[in-house]
Amino acid sequence: MRNYFVLIIIVLSPLLNAQTQPWQGKFEPIDNLIAPANNYRTASGAPGKDYWQQRANYKIKANINEKTNVLSGEEVITYFNNSPDNLSYVWIQLEQNVNKKGNEDFGSINNPVKDSITTQNMQRLTRVVDFPAGYTIKSITDGNGKTLNTIINNTMMKIKLNTVLKPGESATFSISWSYPITDRSMYRLSREGYEYFPEDDNSSYLMAHWFPRMAVYNDTEGWQNQQFQKLGEFALEFGDYDVEITVPADHIVAATGMLENSESVLTKTQRKRLEKAKKTFDNPMMIITKEEAIENESSKTTKQKTWKFKAKNVRDFAFASSRKFLWDAQAVKLESNTVLAMSFYPKEGLPVWKDNSTIAVKHALEVYSEATFDYPYPVCISVNTSNIGMEFPMISFNGGRPDKNGNISERAKQGMLSTIIHEVGHNWFPMIVSSDERKWMWMDEGLNTFLHQRTLEERYPDFNHVTPKVIAPFMSGDKNILRPIMTTSDNELFNQFGRNFYVKPTVGLQMLRNTIIGKELFDEAFKEYANRWKYKHPNPSDLFRTLEDATATDLDWFIRGWFFTTDHVDMELSNVKWFKVFEENTNIEDKNKTLKTKITANGTNSNAEAQNFSNGPEYINMIETPDKDYGQFLSRLNEKEVRKQLSGKNIYEITVKNRGGLVMPVIIEWTFTDGSKEIDKLPAEVWRRNEYEIQHTFIKDKQVAKINLDPNLELADTDMQNNVFPKSKTQSEFNTFKSKQK
Repeated sequence: MRNYFVLIIIVLSPLLNAQTQPWQGKFEPIDNLIAPANNYRTASGAPGKDYWQQRANYKIKANINEKTNVLSGEEVITYFNNSPDNLSYVWIQLEQNVNKKGNEDFGSINNPVKDSITTQNMQRLTRVVDFPAGYTIKSITDGNGKTLNTIINNTMMKIKLNTVLKPGESATFSISWSYPITDRSMYRLSREGYEYFPEDDNSSYLMAHWFPRMAVYNDTEGWQNQQFQKLGEFALEFGDYDVEITVPADHIVAATGMLENSESVLTKTQRKRLEKAKKTFDNPMMIITKEEAIENESSKTTKQKTWKFKAKNVRDFAFASSRKFLWDAQAVKLESNTVLAMSFYPKEGLPVWKDNSTIAVKHALEVYSEATFDYPYPVCISVNTSNIGMEFPMISFNGGRPDKNGNISERAKQGMLSTIIHEVGHNWFPMIVSSDERKWMWMDEGLNTFLHQRTLEERYPDFNHVTPKVIAPFMSGDKNILRPIMTTSDNELFNQFGRNFYVKPTVGLQMLRNTIIGKELFDEAFKEYANRWKYKHPNPSDLFRTLEDATATDLDWFIRGWFFTTDHVDMELSNVKWFKVFEENTNIEDKNKTLKTKITANGTNSNAEAQNFSNGPEYINMIETPDKDYGQFLSRLNEKEVRKQLSGKNIYEITVKNRGGLVMPVIIEWTFTDGSKEIDKLPAEVWRRNEYEIQHTFIKDKQVAKINLDPNLELADTDMQNNVFPKSKTQSEFNTFKSKQK
């Protein structure tokens, strides 16, 4: 580097380092916050050349005893060791054990002991009326029939293998078990169990995490054997399922996978209707009508039937069983395949479920497929239940019902359809793009809510949906309580996990798409991530790297601030200065009036903050540039052209302060005195040299009447009152008070 350039840097350094408060490195790379790239996961965010993951195939036979509400089962698991490691033991998940007394059931959340308390709240608080729960493991044997030694630690069971499982090998073991199916109404947070209908003395069974399942073994942490505590959900391996479910003969079963023996469990009429539905694309067809369901729920047969299902390349299997179900179905044509969308619901769900559920499934299938990849499975099912929404491959359990007279408010209806779309959307995240829910809830809930809200916006435009302004009050909350998005699932507070893991990531993705990256480029990157990681196990770093890799956009500043901190957006338009260039040919009257406010190029203008434009512009005396300022350049600026271009123009210098800590693009709306408007946008990088305050100069042909930051509420700014100039009377008084305190 030449000496004269070094001299220039030395001379200018005080000007370049204008920030006077501590530097926080908001634009530094996030390499120290995420796992380093390796042969398994590349620096581009894609699976590496040596990427591997395990696989587990299941053959299961299960039986529901309706009299005792006990599920019994036998399974054969074939486990494939695709890792480079020798395994002397494996871990099995026993999530039903979380229902045992003493485990977390959230009964104490917002439920303190007080002088007046409902019996339900007291039961949830104390479980004074106890009930049986949890697995009974009857036997575990290897492929040769030899008993395997085990140790159970709450919701995890360690199986000690008789022979070390080497890389590239597989092991088979058989497990026999049973457990009492729990009453869902006994818990504040219950994803599965039975729902009892006292009016007709029937139940609907929602069967989830109902069989012992393989834990994930991966390249980033070995065994993911973190205990199930209800909030953080599941981490599971992909595999093929061959499942036989024996239930009362008058039950109808909806399940993951394809029904293999419809001739044994469905009537001829039902089979005929189902075949017709597979070719019906305009409206749902009834497979079981209201009248047939009412007749069926009164039968109470003691006979049983076995339903057989097969599912390929799924990470879980769930089912619902009841004699109360109505059933409708409709074909949905996607670009690469046709899916059968179906809904199962009791008569208590009429008429809103019949009119809306399967159509909502269709909308979700179409929008999500366009945004990521076509839904790959043959069926997609929505089952009605009470109070919750819960997702599994090809099937979801969705709350929302009318009152006893069949009426439902518009708000409740929107909530019901929103739940259906959300839970159907989980087929993509995490059922196919299979992130670790137990560790990073936001990776599936946040990405899914983002597309769920996009579906509402496109297919239900009159519905309420999430926009950036929704998260602003939460982000401006008590920093002693708030936690970053990058908080593990079970370590978030129960009363704020929805906003932190669902809404805040959604808003972040909306901001990337609509404001920071742009829709076309962002949509390409989001689709790239989904396709890179379908049927695989991505981590947060894989998402972050892919978004940068596929957009050529440095997002480290955004990822650091939005995901790793609790900073919020609060930009203050703290000052606006209005200038014009002084011109010698100004008429005498204007010249005399403006000479009083003329300022020189040496910078004698006032630093006082203006409150409005009432004092008019300050005038700049623009002088010729001395030769010495050109250094060694021999060419000269066309000064007449510069003066010509600025003649009569309005020059505005704005000062914006970062009050919330989170850097963002600066969006400025100019309202001119003739009523017209114009928007300018500064990229977030304007904060690089000073993370606390920036100045920027704009030239406008017309005179400005008002300036507003973030006019379309794109940035989740927590205080919109300080975004405006001229300042409101309240804001002006506050600024005066602040200046007196200095």
